[in-house]
Amino acid sequence: MIRFDQEICGDPDLALTREWLETNGLGGFASSTIAGLNTRRYHGLLVAATKPPVGRACLLSKLEETLIVDGRRYDLSANQYRGVIHPQGYEYQTGFRLDPFPIFTYEVEEIIIEKSVLMVYGENTTVIRYEFRRHSKTAASLAANCSFELRPLIAFRDYHSLIHERTVLNPHTQIEDKLVMLKPCEDLPALYLAHEADEIDGADLWYHNFEYRRERARGFDFTEDLFNPFVLTFDLGRSPDVNVIASTERREVGRACEYAKAELKRRQKIVERAPCNDELVAALVAAADQYIVAREGEKTVIAGYHWFSDWGRDTMIALPGLTLVTGRFAVARSILTEFARYVDCGMLPNRFPDAGETPEYNTVDASLWFFEAVRQLLTYTEDYEFVRAHLYDVLRDIIEWHVRGTRYGIRVCADGLLNAGAVGVQVTWMDAKVGEWVVTPRRGKPVEIQALWYNALKVMEELAAKFTDEANRHLYGEMAETARVSFNELFWNEEAGCLYDVIDDETRDASIRPNQIFAASLSHSMLSREKSRRVVEAVERELLTPYGLRTLSPHDPQYRPRYEGDSLSRDGAYHQGTVWAWLLGPFITAYIKAHDRKPEARERARGWLALFHTHLSEAGLGHISEIFDGDAPHTPNGCIAQAWSVAEVLRAAVEDVKEKKGKN
Repeated sequence: MIRFDQEICGDPDLALTREWLETNGLGGFASSTIAGLNTRRYHGLLVAATKPPVGRACLLSKLEETLIVDGRRYDLSANQYRGVIHPQGYEYQTGFRLDPFPIFTYEVEEIIIEKSVLMVYGENTTVIRYEFRRHSKTAASLAANCSFELRPLIAFRDYHSLIHERTVLNPHTQIEDKLVMLKPCEDLPALYLAHEADEIDGADLWYHNFEYRRERARGFDFTEDLFNPFVLTFDLGRSPDVNVIASTERREVGRACEYAKAELKRRQKIVERAPCNDELVAALVAAADQYIVAREGEKTVIAGYHWFSDWGRDTMIALPGLTLVTGRFAVARSILTEFARYVDCGMLPNRFPDAGETPEYNTVDASLWFFEAVRQLLTYTEDYEFVRAHLYDVLRDIIEWHVRGTRYGIRVCADGLLNAGAVGVQVTWMDAKVGEWVVTPRRGKPVEIQALWYNALKVMEELAAKFTDEANRHLYGEMAETARVSFNELFWNEEAGCLYDVIDDETRDASIRPNQIFAASLSHSMLSREKSRRVVEAVERELLTPYGLRTLSPHDPQYRPRYEGDSLSRDGAYHQGTVWAWLLGPFITAYIKAHDRKPEARERARGWLALFHTHLSEAGLGHISEIFDGDAPHTPNGCIAQAWSVAEVLRAAVEDVKEKKGKN
C-alpha cells in the first residue's frame, strides 16, 4: 500500500507531482494526480484504446464533485486555471492511498467521503465509487438534506491532442433509465455513463481554459476547454453510496461492487505469484501486469504510460522481467509469436504507431534483442518444441537478412561485425531526433550492437545443435568466432580501460556511455573476465547513479545534467547524460558476474535497488519512471511508468540479487 496523509494531499506542490495510474489490459487507462487535478493532456478518467492497444482517446476527462449539506456547497474537485486553482477540493482531502486502486478520502462537516477509481480488465470501462458516512464519533446517519452532484467533463479527442470550444462537438445525448449515452464524434465510440442518480439535468456548458502544468513545462500547448453535458444529483439520505460506470459499452451500475471485487481478486492472484517474499519485488510484480496488453488476439507490451505504444526493442528487453520472472510463460510465448508475425526483411518493428498504421522498422537492435528474449524463455521453460515450431525459422531468416544486408545499411562486414546506420536516421536505442537533427547518430558499428550480434549467433549455434541442424551450427559458430576476434582487436580502449562506443571506419568514439555494459552483461560475452571487470569498473565510476546509469559521462563536454525545457532542449539531453533506470538491470547483472556472484556483490546490488522503495511513492505511484536527471537530486522525468524500467529492476532483483526464478 502507498499512502499519503493530509499534509501532502493538501499541498499542491507535493500532491501534483504524484500521479496514479489504472490500466485495462487493452492499452487504455485512467490517470491523474492524488489531488484529482489534471496536470497533463493524458490525464482522464477514461482514456479508451479504440484499436487495442492503440487508437487511444480521452473520452471522460473528469467528474466535478460537489457535496451539498443544508444548502451549503462543498466542492471536492480541483482544477488549474490561469493563475489560480479552483475549486480547491484538496483542502477537504484527508488522505490518498493506492490499495490497490486509487482511493481518495475527504471530510466535510463530519461527513467522511471515500472515493475509489478502478478499471475493468479487458474493457474500456472505469468504475468510480463514492461512500459517504458520518464521522465515528456520531452514530447519526446521513440526513435527507445531504445531496451530491457530479458534472461530467468530456473531451472526446485523441489523447495527444487538446480541444477548445470552437472544436465541433455534436451533442448527441440519449438518456435512458440509469444510463446516458454520449456520441459527440462520429469517429470515436460512444461513452455510456451508468448511474443511480435521482435527478439528471441538462447543462450544455463549456468550462474554459483548464491549464496543464506538466504540458507547459514540456513546452507544449497546455490549455483546454471541456464540455459538461448534464448534471447528476444523488440524494444521500436515500443511499449513502454513489456509483458511476464510464464505458464504451452498455454497463449496469449495479455491477460496480462486483467489478471491484473481481478486479481485486485478479490482482491479488498476480502478486501471489511473486517469486520471492520481498516488498519491492511484490510491488514490481503488481506493476508489471499493467504493461501487458492485447494485440489482435495475442499479447504485447506498452512501452510506457502515458504516451508510448508497443515498441519492439522495449518489448524484447522488458519481456524477461514482465513475464518470465513473474511466471507468466504463456504470455511470453504469445508476445514472441505476435512479434514474429511482423518480422520483415529480417527486422522486428521498432514501433506500432498509435493510429494503427503500418509498423515502423527503423531499428537495428529490436531484432537482436528478440534472440535474447528467446534464450531467456528457454532458460525458464526449456520449451524447445515451441521455439522449433514457431520461432526457429524466423530467427534463421533474421540472421540471413543481416548477412546479405537489410534496411538502413544494416549488414555484416568482412570482419564479422555488424554495421548499421544511414544519414538522418537513428537506429540504436539512443534514438532522439529533432527535425533533421539526429542527436546521437552512432552510425557504423555501435558497441552494444556487436555484443547483441555475437549473443544472437551463440544462441543460434545452441539452437542449431539442439535441432540437429549441423550445417548451421558450424556456420553460426564460425561467424561468432570471427566477430569475437575482430571485436577484441577493434573495440578495446586500453587508455580508458573500457570499450569504444562506436567504430566507423577509422574513427573511434571514446565517449564513456552505458552501451558497453551489454558486452559484459549478456549471457554470451566476447570479453575476457578481466576486461569485463574493467568495463564494469569504468561504468560504475563514470555513469552509476542511485536510479540507473547516465547516458554520458559527466566529464564529457557534451554532458547535459538536466532533462528540462522545450522539445529541443529535452531531446538534446535525452541520451547526453540523462539517467535511464532500465540500465541498472544489465549493470547489476554484469557487476555480479564480474565478482563471481559472491554474496558481498549481491549485497551491494541490493543497496543499489533500495532507493526504488522510495521512488515508488514519488512520481508514478507503484511504478518506476522512464528517466532521471543526470545530476543530483536526479529528479524523475519522462513517462511516469516505463515497462523496461520496472522489468529490468525486477529481473535484477530476482535473478541476480535473490538468485531465484519465476513460478510456473
